Amino acid sequence: MLVLVVDSSTPAVIAALVQVTAAGVEVRAQRCAVDARAHGELLAPQVDAVLAEVGVRPSALGAIVAGLGPGPFTGLRVGLVTAATMGQALGVPTYGVCSLDAVGFPAAAGEPVLAAIDARRREIYWAVYDGAGQRIVGPEVSAPSVAAARARDLAVVAAVGDGAHRYAATLELPVGDEPRYPMPVALAQLAAERIAAGAPGEPLTPLYLRRPDAVVAAGRKSVLP
Repeated sequence: MLVLVVDSSTPAVIAALVQVTAAGVEVRAQRCAVDARAHGELLAPQVDAVLAEVGVRPSALGAIVAGLGPGPFTGLRVGLVTAATMGQALGVPTYGVCSLDAVGFPAAAGEPVLAAIDARRREIYWAVYDGAGQRIVGPEVSAPSVAAARARDLAVVAAVGDGAHRYAATLELPVGDEPRYPMPVALAQLAAERIAAGAPGEPLTPLYLRRPDAVVAAGRKSVLP
């Protein structure tokens, strides 16, 4: 089955076309552009590009997988709205995966690992994974020092993700070069069982973890003297 994978939870805008079979997941085409201010401009052309590279039309898709975050409000909703709209238009199921899982899961190597994504405001979105890649804590958003203390409690031996690179000094852990951002093959692998079973599509509920930066004004200020 051909499956479209999208993620816009981080500065990396990701689109991929994968083949899901009984033998596993194979990436047929993928695009990744790192630009925190251009999610809306980049994602649709990247979806078109991966379909064109494989030589198929959207009607060939059997399912769509989307990263649910955590991530900033504006960027994250681009991927989720794109996935939900395409799923509805094509009549195919949509499946959500925690984006941090697609950073921590592929980094698992037998011992606990911390996955961290930059959350701005001097904070990170983070989670801890056991040696098999199963999430055991998180996702959470906090100062890097809070994540560092929790990681020590859990005997974490390494960190991955762009947030880990940014705050390596605070985390005091060896930081792996990759993955820095959610891996499309991991997103597909984490949804593969549901896809293969023909599970019903799911609402793509975003993991914002905190309120958006923009808020509605509490009231109107009088301009009368």
